Amino acid sequence: MPRAQQPPEVDRHVLRRVAAVATSLSAVIATSVITGPATASEGSPPCALARTDAHHSEGLDTWNRAYPKPLRTLDAVMVFLSFPDSEPVADPGELAADYFPSTSRFFERASYGRFALRPDIQRRWVRMPQVSGSYGIRRDWDAARRGAYLRDAVAAADGVVDFSRYDVVYLVADPDAPGVDSDATKVVNLDRPLRADDADLSRFVTVFEQSPPDRNVLAHETGHVFDLPDLYHRPRDGKGDWDTYVGDWDLMGSQFGLAPDPFGWHKWKLGWLRGRQVTCVSLTSEPRDAVHTLRPLAAPMEPGDERRSRLLVVRTGPRSALAVEARGAVGNDRDVCAEGVLVYRVRSETASGSGPVEVLDGHPGTEACWGTSVFPQLADAPLGEGESLDVAEDGVRVQVYGRSSAGDWTVKIGRS
Repeated sequence: MPRAQQPPEVDRHVLRRVAAVATSLSAVIATSVITGPATASEGSPPCALARTDAHHSEGLDTWNRAYPKPLRTLDAVMVFLSFPDSEPVADPGELAADYFPSTSRFFERASYGRFALRPDIQRRWVRMPQVSGSYGIRRDWDAARRGAYLRDAVAAADGVVDFSRYDVVYLVADPDAPGVDSDATKVVNLDRPLRADDADLSRFVTVFEQSPPDRNVLAHETGHVFDLPDLYHRPRDGKGDWDTYVGDWDLMGSQFGLAPDPFGWHKWKLGWLRGRQVTCVSLTSEPRDAVHTLRPLAAPMEPGDERRSRLLVVRTGPRSALAVEARGAVGNDRDVCAEGVLVYRVRSETASGSGPVEVLDGHPGTEACWGTSVFPQLADAPLGEGESLDVAEDGVRVQVYGRSSAGDWTVKIGRS
């Protein structure tokens, strides 16, 4: 591999300025950002759950402005960090190719072209002041050491990066440095922002992946930048299955999933689905013979699709709802295990990592795609033609009548 280039000499007065500001702020690390002002959605329909104080709440009647909303082009910078105790083997450009353009393409497909993630790849290593082991990098990272890592990274890079230009910051550590733990990749939020280039830096994606990295890992972490929650279940003792809530469905559950396209609920939350593409179903006023037609969620947007539903929602409580969508082998879901109509429950008061979304299994007695699925018990969760699901807890029945030659699904929702 080409020998890595050495970073240019950084202006020392810049380093002193950033370090002084960082020290004065103390950058207390937290698991969530202080809730910012809300932006109300225009004419929120009755099935839109209200946003709560839960971390990454699934409520979507308002937008938390502490997070950038991905409805335009957002600029991201990818900075590569080396350490005094390890000469990098890989070239930054080679490592960047592990993530881009694949991550941008993922979001382009998921958003139907309504969002573009534009990366600025820094082509030189930025040298950190301390050896890699001094930062204690690991999954459950000590807050003080993690804060020191971020302050040092911003100070070291500030001479070559204008942070005020970017909406998203990716800090990629040399994967071959001895103190780097690939399990530590995550988004770090700050209660008190770091400041550089007259900009407040409140959120960083810290990347410690080996090359090649976990599939879709950067798209997963970027989802947190847009206020999406973790959908996996973390066992208390660290042992057991992590994917019991949603299995392969939505990369916020597992970046390895066979159907990583975001749930329709998340696309609604982010503004990628809107208007007639979301249908609220009322069990009290719904005609008994009413049926709904669903376009496959991951299918590309075509002329006229703005008037065709891709998500059905039944409000089941003040902070809960059932969502119904069609999943097929197209786009980000091209490797899906089973096509059909997927039903899941959403809870707006349940925090990230505690089960805010739960996929309901349409075939509880079977499993599928052993060897490729992250959780075979839910790999065949969607309903097929002529099948139905009774949700006893909510008194709801979902019936799938059929599928058209164009791939649309016909669904009826009523009382069980």
